[in-house]
Amino acid sequence: MSRTHRRSRQRVGALPHARRRQWGSERTRVPLPTVHTPPSAATLVWARVAIIVTVVAWAAYILTTIVRQLRVYGPDDYLLTVEAWIYAAVVTFLTLSALMYLVAREGALGRFRRHRRAARAELDQHFLTGHGDGLTVLVPSYAEEPSVIRKTLWSAALQEYPDLRVVLLLDDPPSPSDPAERARLAATRALAAGIHADLEGPRSLFSESLLTFEHELLTTGRVGQDAVRRVHAAYVEAVRWLREMADTEPHEDHVDTFFIDQVIRGLADDLELTARALDAALIAERTPEPERLLGLHRRLVRIFTADMAVFERKAYASLSHEPNKAMNLNAYIGLMGGRYRAERTPQGVHLRLVSGAAEADLVVPNAEYLLTLDADSLLLRDYCLRLVHFLEQPGNERVAVTQTPYSSFRGAPTRIERLAGATTDLQHILHQGMTAHGATFWVGANAVIRMEALDDILEIESTSGFEVRRYVQDRTVIEDTESSIDLTQRGWTLVNYPERLSYSATPPDFGSLVVQRRRWANGGLLILPKFLAQVRARRRTETPVRLAEWLLRVNYMASLAWASVGLVFLLAFPFDSALLSPLVVLAALPYFLSQASDLRTTGYRRRDIFRIYGFNLILLPVNLAGVLKSVEQALTGRKIPFARTPKVRDRTATQLLYVVSPWAILVFSVVTAWWNASAQNWGTAAFAGFNSVCAAWAIVENIGVRNSIVDVWLGLTNWMWVPVAAGGSGTTPTGEDFDWEAALYHGYPAVGDRASARTTPPRLETETSALPTPIDSGLR
Repeated sequence: MSRTHRRSRQRVGALPHARRRQWGSERTRVPLPTVHTPPSAATLVWARVAIIVTVVAWAAYILTTIVRQLRVYGPDDYLLTVEAWIYAAVVTFLTLSALMYLVAREGALGRFRRHRRAARAELDQHFLTGHGDGLTVLVPSYAEEPSVIRKTLWSAALQEYPDLRVVLLLDDPPSPSDPAERARLAATRALAAGIHADLEGPRSLFSESLLTFEHELLTTGRVGQDAVRRVHAAYVEAVRWLREMADTEPHEDHVDTFFIDQVIRGLADDLELTARALDAALIAERTPEPERLLGLHRRLVRIFTADMAVFERKAYASLSHEPNKAMNLNAYIGLMGGRYRAERTPQGVHLRLVSGAAEADLVVPNAEYLLTLDADSLLLRDYCLRLVHFLEQPGNERVAVTQTPYSSFRGAPTRIERLAGATTDLQHILHQGMTAHGATFWVGANAVIRMEALDDILEIESTSGFEVRRYVQDRTVIEDTESSIDLTQRGWTLVNYPERLSYSATPPDFGSLVVQRRRWANGGLLILPKFLAQVRARRRTETPVRLAEWLLRVNYMASLAWASVGLVFLLAFPFDSALLSPLVVLAALPYFLSQASDLRTTGYRRRDIFRIYGFNLILLPVNLAGVLKSVEQALTGRKIPFARTPKVRDRTATQLLYVVSPWAILVFSVVTAWWNASAQNWGTAAFAGFNSVCAAWAIVENIGVRNSIVDVWLGLTNWMWVPVAAGGSGTTPTGEDFDWEAALYHGYPAVGDRASARTTPPRLETETSALPTPIDSGLR
């Protein structure tokens, strides 16, 4: 391994210190199997029985309780009648969400049972020759730590794919004033060049070995044992290089463990198996087919070859600077396939498209496929290979997006990160099941996308005289969800590949979790009308939306809204005890039992189902806030700013509302339980008591009493502090704000012309004395 290779890793380093491990956190760091264990026939049968029991129990409840009570109340008791209808609606919508979990789960189990993994030889044969315009990996990043981005870029660079280009879309302010931010930005900008330099040694070695083999094959038409020895030696060297890299990697947390063991050493183990097979062939004095040896040589070259680049859209005034991930992606995708000249103007640098042989300052290659990858996500070694192979199978020509919904990194050091990881792994199963019913949604953390499909949903508009291209919608902060509807509207489909090939970080504390979940809860209601319009349009076509797809998509976009509102009603409203029935519990029981079983299957404990219930209970205000933000955007038409999930080593403070609300839910549940127990309303008292226990457990485990006190104090005292302006107190404008280049370019601004406001010079105290007199200027 070169000295440059070793130094580049030490220079970036990791964050200052690892997070302290909590009691009750996860100990094992071994990830779940890449290929799902095929479920037994009995498991599939019980999954279908769960669906039937849920539907039958709900129908029985409506008929035996609601309908009966409506007859008892009669038309004269208006308030009790309305109460019965509201309670029936709440139970129905909550049961629908539970039913959709069971339907998706049954679909996922069927897919896992039918899945057959493509053999290595089949993949090698498919990618033996050149492959179109290649694949571009886009890694959007904003204010991420260089050590986090570096792991992501390495996992992308080591993908085995012909003509691979990895681009870091760096969206940080290009000229920060804070020294720490400047240092971080400089380190981030150097990542791509550092990785490219590290790969240069093995790439050159294996490229030379490939040329030697191709020359021998071309001149002699055959290969012998010497050719096998050379390819064997190449694989041994690749294994040595990767293991030396793994041994010198910084190792501070569970994500580092995954990167070292699964990304680097996992690739080394894969190549070592090939080396052992070649060694066995040499011992047996057997020679593989020349075409097979050629594929083995090319495999090494592809693994260690990647075109690395960094692109900053904020360096160009002609590109959109809207603060969201979607427009960061759109800015680069809109440039692909073009050659541009950088033209400096008073507004900044503009990119002008040039044609022919004209000199260009920026060349952006085109690509047949795009891979969008979040800066805190990691890919296993054959992600690109397997997903593109799937896209190019007969019958998949209209698949626009394929992905593996991300799984969590195991070994979380905090209880809340472990629990958030559990919900992530459950969501992986649900997304796989949604594909079984044609209801796949693009999950933005990672996805392979056909460029042809993105061109189909392209929207072009003009802003300030510049063309703005929107491939990915940015109307909401869940841009991938709306783009999924756009793609299906134009006849494309989306598919979740039934393996675990991608992993992403989960929030390690309650403050960062609040930011993430509030963003997730915002936007679904805004996208729902677009899907319903699509349903109406497809009703009279040959491909109408099926009932299962309709229900799953509506549930995905709107369930957080109705579930949050429904839980508020159940917690706060004193419903008539006559509306309670054991049938409601029976309808919910298959959902909880199935989820407990899934938790056990994914390496958690069955009793974690109660932790997740309490977890969702204390997140109720967060989900409601996200829903209300959607309503606000619908009424005002203003986009909601994209809120990045904070990633810090210590802890993110929680906003006052979201740290007080869980305690308010706990107190209210305790009072409700006591009140109803006093009134001998035992059903409501039991429900409120159960909520009290789960909420208290969730608060203590996931927020903490001490952290609650600290965050409340910060929330109450934050108003006392004001930011200090750079360079001293006050914000008195100075002559430094005057843009002399813009003044020469625009001339004197017209009244009301805000775009040229900075061309007006600051007013001087004695204006006449500041100007030269005719004598001073030499005039007579």
